[in-house]
Amino acid sequence: MHNPVFKALWGHYRRHPLQAVLLLLGLVMGIALLVGVLAVNQQARASYQAGEMLFSTPFQFAIRHQQPGMTVPQGLYIQLRRSGYAQCVPYEQHRIETQEAGNLTLVGIDPYVMLPLMQTGSQRTQTALLTRQSNRVLVNRQMAQLKNFSEGQRLTLVTGETVGVLHIVEDSRVQGARLVADMGLVRQLFPRSGFTAVLCGQLNQAAQQNISHLLPGGLQLTENDHTHLEPLTRAFHLNLFAMGMLAFVVGLFIFYQAMSLSLTQRQFLVGLLRQSGVTVPQLARALSAELILWFSLGVIGGNLLGLFLAQQLLPSVASTLSDLYQANLSLTTEWRWQWGLFSLAIAFLGTLLACGWPLVRLIRTPPARLTAQMTMVRGNWREYRWQAGMAVIFILLAMVIYALEHNQLSGFLLIGCLLAASGLLMPFLLWVVFKGLSKWRRSPRIRWFFSDAAASLSHRGVAAMAFMLALAVTIGMDTMVGSFRQATQQWLQQRLAADLYVMPSAPQASAIADWLSNRQGVKTVWWRWRTEIPGQTEEQQLQVLSLGASLGEQQALPMKSVLENYWQQLHQPGQQVFLASESLALRLGWEPGQRVDLPQRLGNGWLLGGIYYDYGNPYGQVFISEPMWQQRFHRQGKVSLGVHLNQPAEVSALKARLKNHFDLRDTQVSDNTQIMAQAMAVFDRTFIVTSTLGKLTLLVAVVGLFIATVASEISRQRQFALLRCMGMTGKELALLGGGQLLAIGLMTALIALPMGLFLAQLLIDVVLKYSFGWTMPVQIFPLQYLLTLGTALAALLLAGAWPVWQLVKRSAMLSLREAF
Repeated sequence: MHNPVFKALWGHYRRHPLQAVLLLLGLVMGIALLVGVLAVNQQARASYQAGEMLFSTPFQFAIRHQQPGMTVPQGLYIQLRRSGYAQCVPYEQHRIETQEAGNLTLVGIDPYVMLPLMQTGSQRTQTALLTRQSNRVLVNRQMAQLKNFSEGQRLTLVTGETVGVLHIVEDSRVQGARLVADMGLVRQLFPRSGFTAVLCGQLNQAAQQNISHLLPGGLQLTENDHTHLEPLTRAFHLNLFAMGMLAFVVGLFIFYQAMSLSLTQRQFLVGLLRQSGVTVPQLARALSAELILWFSLGVIGGNLLGLFLAQQLLPSVASTLSDLYQANLSLTTEWRWQWGLFSLAIAFLGTLLACGWPLVRLIRTPPARLTAQMTMVRGNWREYRWQAGMAVIFILLAMVIYALEHNQLSGFLLIGCLLAASGLLMPFLLWVVFKGLSKWRRSPRIRWFFSDAAASLSHRGVAAMAFMLALAVTIGMDTMVGSFRQATQQWLQQRLAADLYVMPSAPQASAIADWLSNRQGVKTVWWRWRTEIPGQTEEQQLQVLSLGASLGEQQALPMKSVLENYWQQLHQPGQQVFLASESLALRLGWEPGQRVDLPQRLGNGWLLGGIYYDYGNPYGQVFISEPMWQQRFHRQGKVSLGVHLNQPAEVSALKARLKNHFDLRDTQVSDNTQIMAQAMAVFDRTFIVTSTLGKLTLLVAVVGLFIATVASEISRQRQFALLRCMGMTGKELALLGGGQLLAIGLMTALIALPMGLFLAQLLIDVVLKYSFGWTMPVQIFPLQYLLTLGTALAALLLAGAWPVWQLVKRSAMLSLREAF
């Protein structure tokens, strides 16, 4: 830029480089966090649509057993091949626990069957590696970098066994967080006759019908596409997007704060330029060029950093979705024009909103007023009143939204309105409090302390607003996740009342139950049958479970609301009484005592006896008495046995004897401790991504407020130099700078803490309730809040004291001379 006006304006950043850092930090980090979330969500949806992929070959269909842990018989696969279905291949999948990298997914394939299906020479080459060296295990490059795997490495299982020789291939060859090996190698580790599934490529309608007729009972042909995964994961991705938007808003506030401070400090220069003959159009072009430059740097830097962030988040998201929904996500992503264009549009809109009014105000102010020092700062209290008025509008809008029908979208809109209202109202409240304290105290120094703190809101107010929003959201998310975790843990402890759980095949169940009943130390055995029938809509299925009449089974089912004597009515012969899960009752608007019509095979006129909590299933589930279940379904379903022992310490020995006697697999026999540990591990992984985004947002806000304070304190060198010459000591000045920011931080925390708790209540009562159909009480975590607030306030105290302390280390006269 050779324009002299632009050079004069741009020279401000050479004297105040921290302001340039603050501008880039706000815009780049805001866009980066949003782009990272967009990239993760789009990569996940692309993986859903691609379905199951082996060596870049799509398999649209899969034959699986309806009961978890059961296999597809090898004889069926041979029959399919003889019938001409060469596009069908066997597939084995197991979770292994290694000493080097923890839990991994090991996939077994038949490379000889896969070779004819390979479309390119490179694909055939990778597959042929498994035919020449059966002990070789393929892993993609991204997974190898993530787990620090090296070429030729052997993995050691926790049992002491070793797994093949690792061979690193390109990411497109092996999709997702999986290891691929020859079927023979996998069978050595997990010996069994059947397969996890049989995958099939393209099948026309006639072929699908023919294969369905060949399937024995318990097996089903399903489609490996996004139709069933996208509804399941919609709430997960929507929550990620909401966190990304929040991070962008926080970054935008920081950008607005930095630009407002920059324009305020340059008002004298702009006044001189206007008085020297620079016209309004020339000034507008120079300032617009500067804004376009910052905008361009922010969008480019944000997209590059967002792509890097997505690469770091994808493994955690892939692990979460694999554990929850058996979805296989690619661990790599590329820049896509869709989210690049979205980031460009939203950044342009945000920049326009953040900088439009400060630019117009600066350009329209008469030159004579601009040369009067801090003219615009004196008028900031009028902006605070306007912001307070806007906050009232957002509060009224939130009240209207809350009065309307509740759903997931209205929940997010409600939270957005309340966050906007609290952010806009906060500078006005701070200004009123500080002005009031300055008039209430008689001490000149105290009065000046609070008056100066009120004046400093012109360059600290917006950054403090972003800090408050990030702090409130962090507290709200931590409270919601902590409350959800405690509720889930208590629910699991109540539901997992048995010591041992067995999932046999239906023909095996009676023999296993009799064997267990005759064992010394076994107190009782509970039976539970389960089947799925078509629900109210095509995309929903209804799970129907049986329930015994024992007192222990009644105590193991946590009830939310019930009829009087519901248990007796449920088990009264001939009575059509059922219990519904909370999510199903909420979706259909059911209440205890209501007569409802259930889907076919159950019939009409059922009495709802009660609603129970169910945090393990966000879909339709009902309990009926065991005699009623057998009357409707005649043992045609999946069965599980709950074993109660006199001495729970004997569970390991009984588990080993049971597996050996009936040749059961590990997946068919689990103790309650193992199930609890696995469930809570999945829970923690589910929220690790949103927690990471929340912490990053708070970090951006704290760093933004830190840099904004440092930049503004350095610009007040003249004021501090005069105070030193008037007799204030260096410690007093440091306490002044740090104390003002600490006072702002404390006031912000007093607003953020109740706002965060209220946000958690809304997340649970509206968003979580209408996303998954779950409710729970809000739990308070004082130590966690103290740690979060204490860390943030300590950073603010350092931010206020450090630049002043750097200033007072020099002599007072030298500081005064440099300031002028």
